[in-house]
Amino acid sequence: MNEKQPPKDLDEVILSDDEGNKEVYKILFTFDSDDYGKSYVFLYPKESEDSDEIEVQAFSFSPDENGDVDAGELNPIEDPDEWDMVQEVLNTFTSDEE
Repeated sequence: MNEKQPPKDLDEVILSDDEGNKEVYKILFTFDSDDYGKSYVFLYPKESEDSDEIEVQAFSFSPDENGDVDAGELNPIEDPDEWDMVQEVLNTFTSDEE
């Protein structure tokens, strides 16, 4: 598994909800899983970056030609085993940060 910090100029994506509301998200980090053959990204709302608690969201994604996250290619993680693996990576990352 390779964890990658995004380049400073590519550390945000804009997501739209079902009603067309747009929100800017910061990229916490991305990683690749050989077991699932996918790339994953952890995001959190930019407006909450200075708060004590942030809600982190995870998606699988298809990297663009530079290997970066393209907001149009984010996919929900629906497989329970895959979700457990992603959760474990996040837990490892957050425990390393403390």
